Amino acid sequence: MSPAEPDVDVRILREAARPLADATDVPDELIDQLAKARFVLLGEASHGTEDFYACRARITQRLVAERGFDAVAVEGDWPDAWRVNRHVRGGGDDRDAASALSGFERFPSWMWRNTVVASFVQWLRSENFKRPPDAPATGFYGIDLYSLHASMSEVLRYLARTDPEAWTRARERYGCFDRYDSDARRYGLLAGLATGDTCETEVLATLVELQARRAQALAESGRGTSPAEEAFQAEQNARVVANAERYHRAMMRGHVESWNQRDRHMVQTLEELDAHLGTPARPARIVVWAHNSHLGDARATEMGEHGELNVGQLVRERWPQECALVGFTTHSGEVLAADDWDSEPQRKAVRPALPGSVESLLHRCGLPRFLLSLHDEPVRQVLSRPLLERAIGVIYRPSTERQSHYFMARAARQFDYLIHLDQTRALAALPGAHGHAADNELPATYPEGE
Repeated sequence: MSPAEPDVDVRILREAARPLADATDVPDELIDQLAKARFVLLGEASHGTEDFYACRARITQRLVAERGFDAVAVEGDWPDAWRVNRHVRGGGDDRDAASALSGFERFPSWMWRNTVVASFVQWLRSENFKRPPDAPATGFYGIDLYSLHASMSEVLRYLARTDPEAWTRARERYGCFDRYDSDARRYGLLAGLATGDTCETEVLATLVELQARRAQALAESGRGTSPAEEAFQAEQNARVVANAERYHRAMMRGHVESWNQRDRHMVQTLEELDAHLGTPARPARIVVWAHNSHLGDARATEMGEHGELNVGQLVRERWPQECALVGFTTHSGEVLAADDWDSEPQRKAVRPALPGSVESLLHRCGLPRFLLSLHDEPVRQVLSRPLLERAIGVIYRPSTERQSHYFMARAARQFDYLIHLDQTRALAALPGAHGHAADNELPATYPEGE
């Protein structure tokens, strides 16, 4: 590369950039393009940056209010998000959004118990109430699989209300985990290393039974009615248990296998939501909120070279003409993050992006905030070259930033659009939002603590 080439790259990017007034300035042309997709994947470069959350929320509000999107699916646990889902649909016992979000107790609870998400949840509830009584409400769902024991409890609670005999069968099957003292880490260690019996047969049997119950509920009560909706949430909890059991065994066999299991579960959940919310005449339309590392196509990254896949890749493979992937970047500012897994969150200074990174290149454009379409051919050529890319999870370690938080990627192949917010602020957690590791879970490790 000649010395002049970087300046040419900056000029190309600056000329193609669509400046944004602030983090909630969402251009009509972006909404027009995203609305053509059924699956809109909105990322984040960290789990603790307010500007990313605010921009995602505003994009989602417009897609819901103006374009009729059916669901928001987030990188959170199914039972906790279902409580929020009930609230935004006018059900449940929670008096406000903060109360509905209080179910997110597992570390890092600030990912969802923060001021931006609370405002969005309140807005979504109000938006749903504006609609005619027979109009479908937009829901809020979790696509992660860390709720092994919470999901078992939800299955048993549902069966206790609807079928005591089925409750007895499920309780006996889930009792398989009792021999491991209900310790998911110990279960994964022993079962994953083939030194103990697994609970795979038991959890799959319960899932099959819940699938049959849901089919019956649909036949008797119809799509979207209360019995069918509750049967759907119970079945999905049983699916979480089955996939979490597999995830914990995979964790002992290596990071790549467990990462892939987790992201496959996320996409399987999207498939189930698509089937549940849509019809042949009107397929579902879903906005997904998760980290860039989940939503940017892994095939364009160092992750993919190591054998990892992710939601972005799988969605593009499953719905190639019906998805849009939006990535977010920042140069510097502050982030809410912890020093170690399960430790207290802190406001931390984000170091200026490293030379040779996509963030550094975008910073040199000299604009505080802007949007890039990665379908623009000159932009695509510049950002199809491998560059460093930063990923901050719930842990941020500036002292080892290059090793802990950067990887190589070709951004133009990862995403369809890139939103760069040059200087960003730390997320503001709701009171009491910290959380502790549940079920003796092992943290994921890429990006650091993600």
